[in-house]
Order: sequence, then C-alpha cells, then structure tokens
Amino acid sequence: MLSSRSLKYLVLAGALLAAGCDRQSGEESQPQASQAPAETAQATEAPADKLDRSHKGEPIPAVTLVDDKGETLDLASFKGKPLLVNLWATWCAPCIAEMPTLAALSATQDRVTVLPISQDMGQIDKVVDILRRRKLDLIQPWVDEQGDLGFQYGGNLPVTVLFDSEGKEVWRWTGGNDWASAEAAKLLAEAK
Repeated sequence: MLSSRSLKYLVLAGALLAAGCDRQSGEESQPQASQAPAETAQATEAPADKLDRSHKGEPIPAVTLVDDKGETLDLASFKGKPLLVNLWATWCAPCIAEMPTLAALSATQDRVTVLPISQDMGQIDKVVDILRRRKLDLIQPWVDEQGDLGFQYGGNLPVTVLFDSEGKEVWRWTGGNDWASAEAAKLLAEAK
C-alpha cells in the first residue's frame, strides 16, 4: 500500500511528465540543465497564456521548506512584505535559463522578497551543485521536499507566484521570464 507521501509523489511525477516543462508542440525535448544555454529568458508583453490572475486573493500555502543545512522555513512567515515565489527544478531548462534574472532581481529588489524554491524532492545535493556551477550565489537552495507546491500549482515548471504583503496571491506566471526586465517590474509593482 502506498503512503500518502508516495502517492502524492507519483501524482506529481505523472503531472510533470504529462505537462512536461520541456515539450512544446512540434519541438524536440529540451536539453538537461547542465546543457542549457547560458542566455536568459526573453520577456514579452504578459501573454494571456502565461499570466493567470484567476487565483487572485488565494492565501499563501502552509508549506515548510528545507535547505542543504537542514534549516527550515515556513512559507507563511513572509507575511508583511510582498513575496515572489518561483518554482523550479534542476532538470528544467527554462527554469535554469531564468535563474540569473531572479538572482539579479533579488540583488536589486528591496520591496519584494524573491524566493526560488526547488521541486527536486530528496535531491538537495543536485540543487546546491547547479546553483554553485551556475554561480547563482544569491539563490538559496530551498527545497519543497514533499512536492506540495508543485502539486498545488499543477506541475508545470517554471511557475512564479506573486503574493501581496497580506499573503494573498496577486497573479501567477507559467513559463520562463526575464524577471529583471521593465515588463516584470510593472507586474511586481502590483503587489501592495
């Protein structure tokens, strides 16, 4: 008999395989993260298929994250300041491509906390290694060990969610983006 954790992992893995961050109609699958190009994701005028405001007002999930040193972080503890959560994985090339823009945003943004969260369940060493190899020192290796966030947000990666200072969702963006762009700054300004 499967435990609820094992069942959740299997459902998440199935959703990730079905949704596949690495498949677009008619294209070959993406390279592994270690083969991904160094360029950053291109920003566009918030296409309707990437920007989703239908969950506006939903509360921040009650999830506890862990890092490579065993420290834990309660996601709900960020109330009081806008929070940009980015769900990514080491095997997702669009995720890796946008990471430098998240690091740049993190370095220059005081109003919004930037929190990339890896969906590499049980693979914290891979997360630390890819961040180190890509020289993404500003990105802390927080991992959603139970896969709760990936499961809740449908399994597509990358997905980025903006929460306001009250811990309520403002919007979510599915797919890669240049988070250091002027267009992204306009989206981030929506959080109060």
